[in-house]
This record gives sequence, structure tokens and C-alpha cells, in this order.
Amino acid sequence: MEKSLPLPGQVFAVDGLTAFLITPPAGPIPPQGNVPWVWYAPTLPGLPGEEERWMFTQFLSAGLAVAGVDVGESFGNVAGRAGFSAFYRYLVQERSMARRPCLLARSRGGLMLYNWAVENPGAVAGIAAIYPVCNPASWPGLAQASPAYGLSEADMARHLDQHNPVARLVPLSQARVPLFHLHGDQDTVVPLAENSAALVARYRALGGPATLLVPPGQGHSMWEGFFHCQELVDFVIDCAVKASGSQ
Repeated sequence: MEKSLPLPGQVFAVDGLTAFLITPPAGPIPPQGNVPWVWYAPTLPGLPGEEERWMFTQFLSAGLAVAGVDVGESFGNVAGRAGFSAFYRYLVQERSMARRPCLLARSRGGLMLYNWAVENPGAVAGIAAIYPVCNPASWPGLAQASPAYGLSEADMARHLDQHNPVARLVPLSQARVPLFHLHGDQDTVVPLAENSAALVARYRALGGPATLLVPPGQGHSMWEGFFHCQELVDFVIDCAVKASGSQ
């Protein structure tokens, strides 16, 4: 099994899905290591990419591992969530990873990680996101998303709240899981108002802690500021390290 990664790591299969794990350079992980880690999505071909190299280097230097699993273009569907659960169990039970990682979503990874997180709030230390998709009606749109869910477009619309992270935040807010979003105000692919702004507003209304940074004039791009954001890196490290010490 092969996968190109921005930094050296292990590539392996979990339930037939391609997964990766990049461990910190401190040496072998002890059997009961309880290693803090960052869960990245989407792990599609070519992702994570070179854009993530700087962030990943900071995480590794702080003692965090970085991992992810390719569940395909799931749009956060039920099958993708099941693949995520199998991956999570494997890392925690077999690879000494901490029970509460910090999740890191890029773009379409938002649907994937949020729909898993709301069903597993006790397994989440925090959620950081770079222009994440938070509402499948916004992107990719119900016509494209519905086949992944085995639904017609009409049925997807009727049952949208069951699959829309913006409508599913109560478990995360009750668990006080902190959020950190970075989303440009000129994003025409994943519009700010329908995604990060809507999710953060809803989360705050539920009493959950959330930060939203909005770089002015930025869209859905490879702008360096999205991938070299010290505040985001510090948030991830703080969440993961604190959670690993309170298992």
C-alpha cells in the first residue's frame, strides 16, 4: 500500500482503507504511550499535501503524532463515519494513541470529521478547521451529496438535519469541545456565511467555546496564511496535549 506524505510516516490498511501515521521523532512509542495526536481529514489521494508540512512539523516538534484515513469522497456519510470509527479504535487500542485527539479539517474534511465528532464527543479534544465544509447543502450541494448517502435529492433535503453538522452540534457543545475555524471572507467555493460563520454562531448559541478568524480578502485558496497560522497550531497542540494528560 502506497501513499505520498509531506513528511516521513507509516502507511497501512485499516479495514481495507488506506491510513497513515506520522510519529514524533522522540523515539519508539511505548506500549501504553497515550500519545497525543492530530487527526487530519480529508486523506484523499494527494492529501495531506505539501501545504500541511509546516503545521505537521510544529505538531511533531511538540510531541504530537499526525494521522488520517482515506474513506473516499464520503461527504460525511454513514459509511465514512464507520471507517473513521474503525481507524480510531485501531490507533487507540493497537498504536497507543490517546483517546481524545484534536481533529484538523481542511475543506471537505469538515463534513467528514464533524459528522463523526458529533456522534463521538467524548473522543474529541478539539476541532481546528481551515475553510471547512460545514453544510452539505452549501457544498457539494444535495444533488451531488445524496448518492453518497444512498438517498434521493428530495430525501436528502428532508433528512438534512441528520447529516448537516450545523444542525448536529448539541453533543459537542454539551461536552464543551473547543472549536477554532480559519475561513476567508471571499470564499466562493465554501462560502463563509453558510459554513464556518453559521456553525460557529450556532455553537456559541448552544454555549460552546468557538473561535473564528476571518482573513480579509481571502478565498478558497492555497494562501500561505491558512497553512502557517500560529494561532491554529497553538490551539491544536494545547487541546491534544491537555487531553492526553487527562485520559
